[in-house]
Amino acid sequence: MKILYVCHRFPYPPKRGGKIRPFNMIRHLHDERGHEVVVASLARNPEEAKEGEGIAPHCTRYMVETVKDPVQSAKMVLNLPRRTPSSMGFFHSKKLGARIKQELATGNYDLVFVHCSSVAQYVQEHTGCPKILDFGDMDSQKWISYGPIKPFPLSLGYYFEGFKMQLAEVELTNKFNTCTATTKMELATIRGLNSGIKSDWFPNGVDSKKFEPTDEPYDPDTIVFIGRMDYYPNQECMFDFTKNTWPLLKKRRPSLKLQIVGAEPSKEVWDLAKLDGVEVTGSVPEVQPYVRKAVCTVAPLNIARGTQNKILEALSMGVPTVCSDLAAGGVDAVPGEHFLTASSPAEYAEAILRLVEDPKEREKFSQAGRARMLSNHSWASSMVRLDGIIEETVARYRRDHGGQSA
Repeated sequence: MKILYVCHRFPYPPKRGGKIRPFNMIRHLHDERGHEVVVASLARNPEEAKEGEGIAPHCTRYMVETVKDPVQSAKMVLNLPRRTPSSMGFFHSKKLGARIKQELATGNYDLVFVHCSSVAQYVQEHTGCPKILDFGDMDSQKWISYGPIKPFPLSLGYYFEGFKMQLAEVELTNKFNTCTATTKMELATIRGLNSGIKSDWFPNGVDSKKFEPTDEPYDPDTIVFIGRMDYYPNQECMFDFTKNTWPLLKKRRPSLKLQIVGAEPSKEVWDLAKLDGVEVTGSVPEVQPYVRKAVCTVAPLNIARGTQNKILEALSMGVPTVCSDLAAGGVDAVPGEHFLTASSPAEYAEAILRLVEDPKEREKFSQAGRARMLSNHSWASSMVRLDGIIEETVARYRRDHGGQSA
């Protein structure tokens, strides 16, 4: 098949959540299934566009348009009083839109696949072939969840953006042949928007070779948080954790250390390093050495949609994780059996100390977590689900259009 794959962030290198899922899909469809895959996406700056050239061996060709943050931010502001979500303004490029339109007019495609609702705008009116929209995470619910946490009047802005995005998501479900998501929870949200839409889900996977255990000893006094520190949910949860949970842990175990590992920390995040036992690393070449050295990782996210790759990667390395109930919803694993969850500072402290103070308990969760990732979060099994979704969508489209090829 000939597939046009449109995504909101240029999917190479696959070092962050918004790039990992699309890259693995593209690689599978092109390298493993032999489809002709043309990728269309955006880069934030020339450096990102240059770095993205590494996608070339994994697709037939690619189209990238470089945008500038100040311009894209201005487009967001212009959309504030409009019905169109501001986030769609941020990912809008007139040049990319024109290239995609021309491509579809002359390319004779068998399938259009879109990852992320913010770029569905480029192909939503195209009717010449079947279309799949992979929402991934439901952005409307993410913006709405910001409301209770952000200060007034900013909170109203997030509620309004969430409401506008939800209206857009409803419209988009009617313009695509199939809609997909990363988790069963996100799938339920899609079906709640439009009960008549054909929808399914396939999970994020984890590279079990890249993220595998080693024999190196861990430090029973080190816990780690992994995540980009220019991303608000990561910032907010670390502010909350260090303020409310960290004092409880230090009181019980004064030697305990917390490493916050992730790129682009804000000044407020850097300031957390002033706390006793807290280290902020900033960007690091690889996160694996930090995770493998830890007694456990923490993911105390108060805002979370879809799958937290940080949890999958830690469990794949055999490092137990303590996360929020909300973050646990994106992992196909059983709390209390494969990882631990908590919903209050006291519960976080008890769960973490359970692993810190009992090596046998840590080992139990280490083995169980790794085994679950191999069985339920492998990219191979996820891509089998994706293949089935694509085959069903194309067959249904051809049936509904008199057996014609797209």
